[in-house]
Amino acid sequence: MAVLCRRNMAYLYLVLSFLLCSGFGFAELEKFEQSINGDGSLSFLVIGDWGRRGEFNQSEVALQMGSVGEKLGINFVVSTGDNFYDDGLSGEDDPAFEESFSKIYTAQSLQKQWYSGNFPLHYPYLITKLAEIFFIDTTPFVKMYFTNEEGHTYDWRGVKSRKPYTANLLKDLEVALRESSAKWKIVIGHHAIRSIGHHGDTEELINRVLPLLKTYNVDFYMNGHDHCLEHFSDKESPIQFLTSGAGSKAWRGDVKEKNRDGLQFFYDGQGFMSVELNRSEAKIVFYDVFGEVLHKWSTKKELHSSI
Repeated sequence: MAVLCRRNMAYLYLVLSFLLCSGFGFAELEKFEQSINGDGSLSFLVIGDWGRRGEFNQSEVALQMGSVGEKLGINFVVSTGDNFYDDGLSGEDDPAFEESFSKIYTAQSLQKQWYSGNFPLHYPYLITKLAEIFFIDTTPFVKMYFTNEEGHTYDWRGVKSRKPYTANLLKDLEVALRESSAKWKIVIGHHAIRSIGHHGDTEELINRVLPLLKTYNVDFYMNGHDHCLEHFSDKESPIQFLTSGAGSKAWRGDVKEKNRDGLQFFYDGQGFMSVELNRSEAKIVFYDVFGEVLHKWSTKKELHSSI
């Protein structure tokens, strides 16, 4: 089904049976249980900032995603947002949906569920007890996006005030994280918490979202927005910050020199990321437009109970 949200979040094909947002308001959201492999493992790809009708190497990245997806036997794909440039889709019949999505990600391995970050409300996908993924709308936390100061128009119909809206987002996220018993906890938003790319760190997220991630032992925060690939480690907690926003147009040479604390990897070209999880280990791999491995990282957890 096609899912309508606001600018650049407009449509994403999801094989789901529930409506995520409708008309001038938002529909009730619910958990969705995603199956895992028989051996208790799970793998998926992460891609962001991609919808450009195949241009800026989008098609080439998609080709390599298909190859890696087949090799890993992925369960689904996560998009970190900005799905259709420049201003989303005009409606259900906009040809850009076919031109930027259906005709681009054609590999058989990619014909799985696609989940998108930065929807108007956060909602978790419950993946048994192995992993739980929480999507949070990061756009309203940044004042210039809520007030349309950057030259783009965002659809905030149904949201009367930014302050209570973001407060409710945080409240819902806190409840979901507190109740989660998953082995791995992953939060996905569009904007970076840590980045040396064009936009840099998002101070509003550092001040308001990051404390929750630390309190409830989130393992990974994944995002797009900056058109690059990045990996930061946090010095005060186990959380890893992973940027995968290089699905099409990259910003070569647009790098900030300040605040590199915890930087493990940065690449200013096109590419994507894979995630492999099992009961005891997580593996993160970044790939370039040719499918070459750029960066690997892994971590292990002790097994306290069976999943």
